[in-house]
Amino acid sequence: MHVSDVMSTNVVTIPGHTSLAEARRILDAHGFRRLPVVDRGRLVGIVTKDALDRSGPSQLTTFSIHELSYLLHKLTVEKAMNRNVVTVSPSTTVEEAVSLAQSKKVGSLLVMEDGRLVGIVTTNDFFYKILNPILGIGMTGQRIAVHGCRQGNDIEKVIAAINRLGVEIKSLNMVRFQEEQEQDLTLHLRAGDLAPVIEEIKQMGYTVEEIAR
Repeated sequence: MHVSDVMSTNVVTIPGHTSLAEARRILDAHGFRRLPVVDRGRLVGIVTKDALDRSGPSQLTTFSIHELSYLLHKLTVEKAMNRNVVTVSPSTTVEEAVSLAQSKKVGSLLVMEDGRLVGIVTTNDFFYKILNPILGIGMTGQRIAVHGCRQGNDIEKVIAAINRLGVEIKSLNMVRFQEEQEQDLTLHLRAGDLAPVIEEIKQMGYTVEEIAR
């Protein structure tokens, strides 16, 4: 999977001369937490809600309300934006993108192609479009962990047993639980009653745990 599969393409941008007050209005109107800053088609920075808060009234407590309003409409995002923008291309894999975001400690990556801003991918995109489907968050069904099922032939036997029972496997992954040294198999199943599935897998010698969703 690539960044192009999860990024948002309807990117709202602002020029550097946008006032702090107007930038905050745009953020609030769209429910965003960040806005890329583009001047004459060139990406020059990104301004976040937190940065605007740090540049806002709480930092200007010695001024009157009228002076604050004047300053927020006079000061521009050029004073608050971060110029060290972290970018990726649409063809960057999501694994590379997540690793980059973590190493840079940022909550978003701007997507550039041929020198143009074509998208943005955020932490929420990774959660909602990748992690949620893997973990079955928001999906119907039930989840179980099969401890001790780590090798290919073990996984094959467990899947075959579930298929024999006519239970649909919606997703599966390998997860290392905190107390375990090795990964175990986690399955998201569409089953009205898990008891037959759990019993069948236990009879094969594995430990099965139902996982709360």
